[in-house]
Amino acid sequence: MSANGLATPVLDRIRVGSAPDSWGVWFPEDEQQVPWRRFLDEVAQAGYRWIELGPYGYLPTEPAVLSGELERRGLSVSAGTVFTALHRGPAVWEETWEQVSRVAALARATGAGHLVVIPSFWRDDRTAEIIEPEELTAEQWRHLAEGTERLARRVGDAYGLRIVVHPHADTHIDTEEHTARFLDATDPELVSLCLDTGHYAYCGGDSVELIRTYGERIGYLHLKQVDPEVLADVRAKGIPFGPAVRQGVMVEPPLGVPALPPVLEAAQRLGVDLFAIVEQDMYPCEPERPLPIAERTRRFLRSCGA
Repeated sequence: MSANGLATPVLDRIRVGSAPDSWGVWFPEDEQQVPWRRFLDEVAQAGYRWIELGPYGYLPTEPAVLSGELERRGLSVSAGTVFTALHRGPAVWEETWEQVSRVAALARATGAGHLVVIPSFWRDDRTAEIIEPEELTAEQWRHLAEGTERLARRVGDAYGLRIVVHPHADTHIDTEEHTARFLDATDPELVSLCLDTGHYAYCGGDSVELIRTYGERIGYLHLKQVDPEVLADVRAKGIPFGPAVRQGVMVEPPLGVPALPPVLEAAQRLGVDLFAIVEQDMYPCEPERPLPIAERTRRFLRSCGA
């Protein structure tokens, strides 16, 4: 039973995991981040069995070494992650494929079935420097759609992975409008979505409505919440995403929005198996902070039926 006395729904199509991001890891190497062995130890201690690879180079990139470390802790990999700038057209293809192939090879070698694809930032997540215009031109939207479909085919053919594109704050796929435009421009047989509940709320979107409207396109979930009061200040002042995270815009559930039970229940009703990977952006953070949060979050998700 749940805390309100109602029966807890059975979310048997949802496979919960976590990621280096929930331990404050944003970069392959950074003195402010916890060492990778500590992350693996603590994510297993918190009760998770699935993880993402995080930034390439944070975890060991030799498949045999990483597989051994995972096996000792009872962990498995759900996905790797890449950043791409496919809106810039065919000129960036070779550079894109070089980094994608490294991550995809490691993901496949460790048993993952997905590759999370995040569009490049239009402003720097460290410095907040404006890198390029916030809005894409019609030609850039075409490049983005065609490039993503090409990437999906290549990744599928070469590595047997399915790409899931991640709408993300301070990128060109962020709001409801931009997300819908991207989905409508791409082939549903090739391109699925990684719905990050926190980033979508950060950009004004409704996760439950997105699942209802584009359910067949939802291929993966990131579970995250935002503090609505901090978010209001961030929006009012035009604060970039990196500084917003340092300000505490992302919070552990159930302290923020969106409410996760309705999201999980809507995802369950799709009738497909989905990973739901917990991510709480909090770079940088004190090394003792992530584990207690991870343990509380896992207990909360169990109480939701996941």
